[in-house]
Amino acid sequence: MKIIEMKKISILIIAICFGGMLNAQQLPQITQYMINNYAVNPAVSAMHDYYQVKMTVRNQWIGITDAPRTTMLSVYGKKSKNVGLGGLVFNDKAGPTSRIGGSASYTYSFAITKAVKMSFALSGGFTQFKLTKSGMNYEDKSDPLMKGGDVVRTTPDATFGFNIFADKWYFGAAIPQLLTMNLSLIDDDFSRIYDAYSEGSLARHFYVLGAYKHDFNPFWSIEPSLLLKTVGAAPLQADFGIKTTYDDKFWLGMGYRNNGEMSALLGYSIHERYSIGYSYDILSSDMSAYSGGSHEFMIGIRFLAANESEITRK
Repeated sequence: MKIIEMKKISILIIAICFGGMLNAQQLPQITQYMINNYAVNPAVSAMHDYYQVKMTVRNQWIGITDAPRTTMLSVYGKKSKNVGLGGLVFNDKAGPTSRIGGSASYTYSFAITKAVKMSFALSGGFTQFKLTKSGMNYEDKSDPLMKGGDVVRTTPDATFGFNIFADKWYFGAAIPQLLTMNLSLIDDDFSRIYDAYSEGSLARHFYVLGAYKHDFNPFWSIEPSLLLKTVGAAPLQADFGIKTTYDDKFWLGMGYRNNGEMSALLGYSIHERYSIGYSYDILSSDMSAYSGGSHEFMIGIRFLAANESEITRK
């Protein structure tokens, strides 16, 4: 009986550590999703006739020990008239758990009308989860499940997405973790007990992403955006954003998340090739007493044709 209780304690520790991944949103979130939109839906790679690189670094819940830290790097663009290619690597760490992964995508686009196009994308890659046991605090030092080295599991992953777009707007959806692979975090001897607490698999997520850009005049434009995320029985998460841009160089914006969080963002584009962005999340009242908010930084490079800037201005 004592051994069973020890197993249950160990399993609960793992369930708590991976709780945010196993029963709710398992994938990292970003506030500047309207800028690094490939990280949400790989089908957007067919929207522009050039390649671009976006890197996002997010420090979440400043002031809380071992709070989530996320880094994403995406490269995407059009290879030919109808084909887009892309790739994404990321590192996400929270407490004793970490997750790294990488993927490559293929996108095919075609015209629906003269002004509207549609694209479909499929990406494939891998995800590696790691539970670092050193530094963890647990009641029974002789617990057999906590002996040995760190727990590391690697599994294949895939994402499907589609996108409908025109010159000033786009709307699409994506299904990350399409394969719903099992993590097998623990030994088979403990699987029956563990299944009582969690399925232990990568759950399919469903994303809906859209934005519309309206030009007031040659200098000012406004771009509202929407991101919906859901997984399993978890509540729907909705992000509403609005970004105002001056002279295609300087932008300001704000966002609202339906859990009560708000965000402010700003950025600057240099010579239409380089861009830098920053956002700050203001947490809901439940979290504000423990954290100073979340910081997110973005760096982007667009590989435009050498004379594209001059052609655009003529």
